[in-house]
Amino acid sequence: MRAVVAVLLFVTAAHAGLWGLFQEKQPAPDFRGILPSVSYAPFEGSAHPDVDNIPQIEKIRADLKKLSTITRAIRLYSSTGGVELVPPIAAEFGLKVTVGAWIDKNSDRNKREIEAAITLAKRNSNVNGIVVGNETIFRGEQKIDDLIELIKQVKKSVNVPVTTGEIWNIWRDNPELASSVDFIAAHVLPYWENFTSKQAVDQAVAMFQLLRDQFPGKRIVIAEFGWPSAGYNLRNAEPGPFEQASVLRNFVTRAEAIGMDYNIVEAIDQPWKFFEGGVGPYWGILDASREPKFAWTGPIVNENYWKLAAIALLVGILMSLPILRLEQPTVMQAVVLSAAANGVGAWASTVFAYWAGHYFVFGSAFALTLGLILLVPLVLIAMARIDEIAAIAFGRGPRRLITKSAPLAPATIGENVAFPKVSIHIPAYFEPVEMLKQTLDAVSRLDYPNFECVVIINNTPDPEFWQPIQDHCRTLGERFKFINAEKVKGFKAGALRIAMERTAVDAEIIGIIDADYVVQPDWLKDLVPVFADPRVGLVQAPQEHRDGDRSLMHYIMNGEYAGFFDIGMVQRNESNAIIVHGTMCLIRRAAMDMAGGWAGDTICEDTDLGLAIIEHGWLTHYTNHRYGHGLLPDTYEAFKKQRHRWAYGGFQIVKKHWRRFLPGASRLTPDQRREFSLGWLNWLGAESLGVLVAILNLIWVPIVAFADIAIPDKILTLPIIASFVVSLIHFVALYRLRVHVKAGQMLGAMIAAMSVQWTVSRAVAQGLITEHLPFARTSKGGLSVMSIEFQAFWEAVLGVLLLIGATVLVVTNGYKQVREIYIFAGVLVLQSLPFLAAVSIALLENSRANSFAFWRNSAVRTAELIGLRPVSLPAVGSQSQPVASEIRREAN
Repeated sequence: MRAVVAVLLFVTAAHAGLWGLFQEKQPAPDFRGILPSVSYAPFEGSAHPDVDNIPQIEKIRADLKKLSTITRAIRLYSSTGGVELVPPIAAEFGLKVTVGAWIDKNSDRNKREIEAAITLAKRNSNVNGIVVGNETIFRGEQKIDDLIELIKQVKKSVNVPVTTGEIWNIWRDNPELASSVDFIAAHVLPYWENFTSKQAVDQAVAMFQLLRDQFPGKRIVIAEFGWPSAGYNLRNAEPGPFEQASVLRNFVTRAEAIGMDYNIVEAIDQPWKFFEGGVGPYWGILDASREPKFAWTGPIVNENYWKLAAIALLVGILMSLPILRLEQPTVMQAVVLSAAANGVGAWASTVFAYWAGHYFVFGSAFALTLGLILLVPLVLIAMARIDEIAAIAFGRGPRRLITKSAPLAPATIGENVAFPKVSIHIPAYFEPVEMLKQTLDAVSRLDYPNFECVVIINNTPDPEFWQPIQDHCRTLGERFKFINAEKVKGFKAGALRIAMERTAVDAEIIGIIDADYVVQPDWLKDLVPVFADPRVGLVQAPQEHRDGDRSLMHYIMNGEYAGFFDIGMVQRNESNAIIVHGTMCLIRRAAMDMAGGWAGDTICEDTDLGLAIIEHGWLTHYTNHRYGHGLLPDTYEAFKKQRHRWAYGGFQIVKKHWRRFLPGASRLTPDQRREFSLGWLNWLGAESLGVLVAILNLIWVPIVAFADIAIPDKILTLPIIASFVVSLIHFVALYRLRVHVKAGQMLGAMIAAMSVQWTVSRAVAQGLITEHLPFARTSKGGLSVMSIEFQAFWEAVLGVLLLIGATVLVVTNGYKQVREIYIFAGVLVLQSLPFLAAVSIALLENSRANSFAFWRNSAVRTAELIGLRPVSLPAVGSQSQPVASEIRREAN
């Protein structure tokens, strides 16, 4: 424990050290003077001025009182809608005012604006000029000749200078406009021209000099210069608080040195300007709360930096506390887990900083909140996977795992009853006769003296399926009991309940195997001795398959199944929290009776019963040694149906048992609650969450592409990418450490695992709205016919839509090159992979490439083509032969 605490303290200290190391400080010229002018809009909140954002006199007075300490003048952009209140209040604080008249295509409004501006100039002696229109020519609202006429109209009516505000190049390209004004009010905003923050000041000075050279003797005013403190990058132009402070401090220093007249845009952040792209609300030197965003002297720093560091460290410590509950963790295991916890802390700090430093309208706030809510389970899933990586790669080896190398001797069971009676139950429903015969023959060869076998064929009226089995049971002897039950209710559980009624009264242990399983002779001899411990209620052996070489599709499916039994089950066994999966399962009869027996209210009766047994406090054990081999689903359709049944049944179990996870509601330990909860979240939650987020992202694509509202990368999109990377490392690392398959089969297993994301999510969705679905038998044994329907239609639709969405984002982002949009496009591509995986397997199943003969012949043709002898390829048929890998190796 002391070592673990030391590790946590070390990682926390290292985390704090990184915050100190990466604290950003930038030098910039000090400015202790008063700004000559700043742009001011007396609006608050996110409502547009034309809708419902009327300035209040007291708010204006408070604003101008504060602005009077940092500027000598303010520039307005309108003279109506409440803005007309500003000039007389500004006079109270000795502020000059440049009045603005907003000009657009609405002639009636233009008339009102001009009349109001003239009135303000006449009535307020602190008005030092009028700006008729703001970027009116640039926006295409007026023609130059029409704007000149409006300017002349105003000039005739007032005694103050009159001009219009336009981007510098409009002045350069239209000298007749310059001739009509009293001074040139040029806008130089390097951000919008793709200049970096380091180039911005040079660009402004250069444009000032250009206009001064072109119009000698004319007063030149840089009427707008600024830099946004937040928002999206525009190609090379990067907004940010440090960039804003550096640009403005350098600019005003240069401007003062060369005698430039200028106006800073703008005084106060305007959250309602969200329509001006991501940077619209963030041009103010004061935030929306009227607080300074940076200091004008001293090094540029983030004043909230150490508050954010404290949040990161605190969350990291809290997320690290569960490590203290681990039983004998290794140093490296604790280091990995603590580092991951502190990484989550750093992300939480980033979320807090983003939330505190941005303004939100309802839509963006809703989207961000929903995104964060969805990210919480995603983070928990990623942490659970990191926990598993740390435990397997750096932790201590399994201690509860039953291994073949050290079987328990029958004598350990006890002196009186050395071989307790086992009743093996085999339920069957329209199963291939020869397949079931192989299963029964294997049972007859068990190296165990005291067992019986109950075969129950249910709801199978066709005698061709049950008559040969009845005859075969008679041939095998009195140990084999045959039951043909019709109109059985409760699916497989109903059949197993009938089998229990015909079970020998002295049977202490119930064994369950599926109709396709060929068991090894030592199954009972090795595992029944575990029940010598009276606390043991259940022993589970893994599933394995003997037909993994039927095709390439079956080969990768077999690899995908192996991962669950060699990774997840082994780790869950350490917490006495295994998932019971029916076949190859031994259950103490007393434990079954205590748990209520087979329940028919879920379609995963085996997992349901196993959890109930654990809830009553029984011990369970697991071995990853293969004591039996079954058959894989015949088709990809059958594979998906089986996964759908498991997921739907799993969700039924969640709904049925969740109350027993409450404190005191059952005998579940904290570790068991954790394993089951995270297991459900990791499987049902991760797949459903992946589909839900993909669909939501598709809906968001047109908003990002055409409304310039991107998704913040640091808090929403990058965590999705990080989670994908964690999942990838989790899969590859744990397969390499625990699952004995070749690299090619591992890659195929990854594709197979991804391919059922839509299937699992659909099952969860159906579980939310339905109570029961009919039990769907998994077609095995070669009797099923491949469906003519394409088995990944909806996956193809979603996958293609995600790729189209990514393409649209990249194309529409061509000029802007907003980083967040590219990252979002990358996320869509990643989210398309599970859907495309399903498409690839569905296509593979119907292609010649699915046959190993295709690859064998290709290898032979390749060898002959390059002049080598034909390769000798291994024959298919072995239950564990790595055919594809061997073909590839031989061909090379």
